[in-house]
Amino acid sequence: MNERTTDRKREDGRRRLPLFAWIFFGFSALAGILYVLFLCSTRFSDWFNRTVAAALRAFLAYLTSWIPFSFAEYLILLLPILLFLLALLGIRKYSDSWRDVGIFCLCLLSVGALIFSLFTVGFAPAYRGTKLEQKLGIDAVEIDAEALYDTAQILVARLEEEADAIRYGEDGFSVMPYDCNGMNERLIEAYGSVCDRYSFVQRLSSRVKPVMMSQAMSYTHITGVYTFFTGEANINVAFPDYTLPYTAAHELSHQRGIAREDEANFMAFLVCASSSDAYIRYSGYLNLTEYVLVALRQASPTLYAKVYRTLPSLVRGELAAYSDFFEEYRDSVAGEISGAVNDTVLTIHGTEGTKSYGLVVDLAVAYFADAEYN
Repeated sequence: MNERTTDRKREDGRRRLPLFAWIFFGFSALAGILYVLFLCSTRFSDWFNRTVAAALRAFLAYLTSWIPFSFAEYLILLLPILLFLLALLGIRKYSDSWRDVGIFCLCLLSVGALIFSLFTVGFAPAYRGTKLEQKLGIDAVEIDAEALYDTAQILVARLEEEADAIRYGEDGFSVMPYDCNGMNERLIEAYGSVCDRYSFVQRLSSRVKPVMMSQAMSYTHITGVYTFFTGEANINVAFPDYTLPYTAAHELSHQRGIAREDEANFMAFLVCASSSDAYIRYSGYLNLTEYVLVALRQASPTLYAKVYRTLPSLVRGELAAYSDFFEEYRDSVAGEISGAVNDTVLTIHGTEGTKSYGLVVDLAVAYFADAEYN
């Protein structure tokens, strides 16, 4: 065997980048081009969000819906083990040469490229599309103390109507009269009503996933999260019952292509308010009332005190019980870190960071100021 033949065989025996890595990198390159188009065109973002992105979100949701637990949570919990196994694999099989090490690193990088692609194709256009108030056909109004007070009065009146049908425990909290599955069925039914009214809301039958590590999650101040890479709407079930339907509706709205936090918050209210179930409606009205009252307290402590006194006593008791409940988690380091990370992520995607959660108040004031809802 001559030297040239030996060199050719040695060359053929070298490791090469696997096909899957090339596919993942190619997908991410296409996703990068799409992201630029999203930045340039609201109309294209809307079309893509209603079609291609909606199909991807639905596929992922159906792919994981048969799993009774949060698949994303298990992936995160198993991440240290997976990283250890990957490191072991790299040392044993990809350490013969720098070329092998480079190929192994590129394979890992391609997985990151796939995750970027899933986000860009499935969720990014929702950040760049038409804003919710335009889709709903409501006009922006000036937000001042009087406007906040008027909105708070409307919400308190609705709460009074719903509170009569609600049962409260000795701890001051209201009691949800069904489990997470029952809540999910009622929310999907309510989403059906909203889809009938607003064509831009994606019609989708899916399930909310309770987080197993909800108690630990509470220290991060996170009540729910939509994991775009598994298509799951996950909720923290360690929080009081009255927060659960509203939080679940919020995460389900992300699953349906409503990305901005203020818009997901307001869509959660619309869904809860559309429900035929009293507790779901109560959750929607009380959570939105909390947002409005916080804003009113900052704008006018006098008007805040005036409207707060009109709340039903049991509702005031629930709010006081929540304040006591949250005290354990209020000053946690994990909460500060997760808040900073969340603020950065939201800002990168063109929103006002964590401030965007509070912008639901602007939508609420404009919504109730519209003559159709007075």
